Order: sequence, then C-alpha cells, then structure tokens
Amino acid sequence: MSAEATSTDVVSADGHKRRTEVRKRMRLEIPHGLEILHDPAFNKGTAFTLAEREHFDIRGLVPPGVATPEMQEARVLENYGRMPSDLERYIFLKDLQERNETLFYRVLINHIEKLMPIVYTPTVGTACKEFGHIYRRPHGLYISADDRGEIAHVLQNWPYEAEIIVVTDGERILGLGDLGANGMGIPIGKLALYTACAGVHPESCLPITVDVGTNNEDLLRDPLYIGLRQNRLRGQEYADLVEEFVTAVEERFPWLVLQFEDFATRNAFDLLQRYRDRLCAFNDDIQGTAAVVLAGLLSAQTLTGRPFHEETLVFLGAGEAAVGIANLIVAAQVREGIAEAEARAHIWLLDSKGLVVKERSDLQPHKLPYAQDHPFLPDLASAVEAIRPTGIIGVSGQPGTFTEPIVRKMGEMNDRPIVFVLSNPTANSECTAEQAYGWTDGRAIFASGSPFDPVEIGGRTLVPGQANNAYIFPGVGLGLIISGAERATDGMFYVAAKTLANAASESALSHGSLFPPLTEIRDVSAAIATGVVELAYERKLARKPAPHEKDLAQHVREHMYEPIYPAYV
Repeated sequence: MSAEATSTDVVSADGHKRRTEVRKRMRLEIPHGLEILHDPAFNKGTAFTLAEREHFDIRGLVPPGVATPEMQEARVLENYGRMPSDLERYIFLKDLQERNETLFYRVLINHIEKLMPIVYTPTVGTACKEFGHIYRRPHGLYISADDRGEIAHVLQNWPYEAEIIVVTDGERILGLGDLGANGMGIPIGKLALYTACAGVHPESCLPITVDVGTNNEDLLRDPLYIGLRQNRLRGQEYADLVEEFVTAVEERFPWLVLQFEDFATRNAFDLLQRYRDRLCAFNDDIQGTAAVVLAGLLSAQTLTGRPFHEETLVFLGAGEAAVGIANLIVAAQVREGIAEAEARAHIWLLDSKGLVVKERSDLQPHKLPYAQDHPFLPDLASAVEAIRPTGIIGVSGQPGTFTEPIVRKMGEMNDRPIVFVLSNPTANSECTAEQAYGWTDGRAIFASGSPFDPVEIGGRTLVPGQANNAYIFPGVGLGLIISGAERATDGMFYVAAKTLANAASESALSHGSLFPPLTEIRDVSAAIATGVVELAYERKLARKPAPHEKDLAQHVREHMYEPIYPAYV
C-alpha cells in the first residue's frame, strides 16, 4: 500500500468529519514489521487493529489487546504523573513524540494548559541547559561551521518536504544566554507548538541548529556537549555561513517559511533586515513578541479606560524584544492616525547603562529611533519617578528588577498600572504575579512571559495572563503556509495582534487576564491564520491560488492537522 494513496476520512468523537492524511514520504511503501513500530509518523502502538497487525506483519510484536486512543492517552497521563520533576516530564514527553507522534499531539492538544509549560517555557530552558546529557534520538538537522561549502548537500538529507523551518544558532536561548548546539530544544519545542496550537502538519516542520561554536566555557569543558568545541564564528565568516544556509534553503524548499529564533541582538536585527524581503522570513523574538504584547495593550484598554495611544511605556531592556514591541506599537498607532513622532515620544527604553537618550554616544543603531531628548537617568527607579509612565514592560532577563518601591510607585501614579514581566524562563521574571498584585492592592494589569498561578487578593481571584508568543506565531505561520506568501509583513503581525485582542472575553478580563485561555488557542490560531491569508491575497503576496466556493475560515480549518490515527487497512 503506498503512503501517497493512503487518505482516510475519519469521524472524530465530536462528530465532525476530519480528513487525516498520511503524507507523502521519500519511500513509496509504509514500513512493515518492526520498522513501522519504530517510525513515530506511522506507529500506533497498541492501537493497531487486528487487520493492520496482519497486513504489516506485526502480529505478536505488540500485546494482543487492541487499545483505543482514549486508553493510550490515559496510560500516558498516568505515567506522566509519576515523573518526579519537570525535566523528567519533559524527557518523558519527548520520548513519546519520538515513539508515537499522533499520540503525543493528541495528549498535548487535549491538555495544552498543563503540558505547554513542560514542552516549552519554562521547562525547555532547563532541558536546553541539560540537552547534551538527555539527548536520545536525532530530531531535526544540525548544520555546523564544518559544513561550509556542503550545506545544500546536508539539507538534501532531510527526507520530507518541509514547509516551515525554525532555526537558531543558540547564542541567546531564552534568558539563559549562549547554549550553543544545546539550543536545539528551542526549535523542537517551537515546532511542537506549531502543530499543537495551529495544526501545522508535523512532517512540514523542520527544526535546525546552525552550530557556529559557543563561547560558553562550561559547555566547552562538558564531556557530553554535543556541539562543536570551538569559539563562535564572528564577522564575515558568520555572515557567509548564514548566507550559504539561506541560499540552500531557498533552493531546497522554495515555498518555505523561515523563522529565526533566539539569535543574539547583534545578529537578530541584521538577519531580519537582510532576509525579510528576500524570502518568507520573520523573527519571533522581535515580531511575535511584539504582536502578543500589542494584543495585551489593546485588551488593557477595557480595564484602564485609557485609549491605547495615551499609554506612556517604560521598557526595562532595549534589545530585540523591546525594540520589536516598540516598533509594532508605533506602527499600530500610526495606523490609527497618530503621528509617528508623537507615538515614539511615549516609548522609553532603559538598557544596562541607563535611560536611552540623545546625549549618549554609545547607542547601537536599533536603539537610536527611541533616544529621547531628556537628561540621562541611571536606573528604572529614577526613570519611573521622572517619566511617570502608565506601564512598565520588563524584557531584561534580570529577575527581581521590578522592586516593591517601583511597583508601588506605579500604583500611586495610576489607578490601573500596566506591569508586564516578559523575561523567560520564570526564574528570570522581573517580579511575580503575587508581588505585582500585592504591591498595588490588586490593581495592576499584569502579564508575564512564563506562567504564574492565580492569586487570591481582597476576596478576588486574579488570573495572570501569559503573554505567550504561542498565541501568535503558530497562526501566523499557518497562514503563511496556506497562502504560500512571498513575505511575512508587519501588517500580518498587526492583524494577529488585533485578532488575539478581540478573542479576550469579558469573563477573562474581569479576572485580570488579557488573553483567552490556552484551551482556545487552536481557535485563536485559526482566526489569525485566516486574517494572514486574507491579507496575503489582498496585498498580492500569495503564491497559492485562492480557494473557490468556500470561505477562507473554512479553507484554513481544512488545512489543520488533527492527531487522529488513519485507517491503514
């Protein structure tokens, strides 16, 4: 039976007919015998029917009882609950993904609130630090400095037709810094969320680490480190390697979406500017973060009673996340009729040396548009006192920097102060949800990059909203794939932000959450993808034909992967 011909309509438990397709593989036949049990894309484990066991020569190779997917899911959750730590839970789920892909995504989708913090931040940070010690099975592609001149050949080794790549060089992994090749946990985790949150097919996803070395001496001394044992390439050597990689990607996967992830600020802006108009590329740290924060600010209007353009925001941090957020805020206000100069005047940045102002001669190019005409101030406390902002946004990676005096001052100056702590993982948060609410008598409008538990204060239960990029990038990526967009534009991220803001219900807002619950994330992603596809056709950026006799929302839904076992026989 050819894999290409195996396409089955399955009726799911909720009665909706979904088309589950076994994707075209490099080989023509679905594997038989032990090979099918070892292939995560085809393996059903104990759920193979008796007819399938006979057909694929696996009768006797699995226990005789035929399990339902529900039984398998219950077994996974029972064993998951026995794991003694979050890292062990991460390893357990990673092993499941590498053993039975369909079951992994079924469990992840059905328990997304519980499992996302394990599959991605904050636990993925711990997993990356330990990646060389917990490495078990190949996943994705590693391209190294030793592959110079041969990168196109290395890409040919990937057996599937990828539609989206998440690539990192491991230099700025979350707030943890240079983790070299251990950073592969980030592309793997991001792409798991593309599938779980937006239904991008697993075989369309390709995680890649470009290993240019590491300057992390602890890793270089670690006998189990999996990457090159050399210092990082810099300058022209680095630029040439990335150029060879991008050129090879364009040739091997001409329709592909390329997401840059966790590059150091010095490279992130440069790579985005160099490649965003050449192929369909974006940087989630810059653009995805910006969109989810913009969505949070738009939602906050309901709670503050202030128009969005009247917010005065102080950012602790002036790297790629801060500037990306600031750029999208300015662009959004310009769309609403505010002059660009006026919009910029409401945004203030602090870097490691202090307030970003015009009198400084040490500013990097990406900070210059936000250098204000104001006396220099050395720290956040003095900036809050002088500027009197309506909101503070932490993107510093420095834990505990939103101190009690600073947050209390914000509460004195504002009836509903905005306090966003976006640094990941949780240990790097500028303050906790409990602190922000406690120091403002529950009046803070709080959002965080990593999850916090609900807080009881003054007889109310406040549910901290997680400003998680997973609300944005999966839907944007799905829309880019479906439309075959030539470019990923800032307008698409603006549409994504507006869509997410509109999805926040009155009930969620009344409990302090600026975002919908994660249980609704596939619906949010579908709506974002629909908006992206619509914009791609409107701006004539789509390379795939528009659907006929159906609306775009239906078209998007039909492209979303569902983790349902196909009937092979």
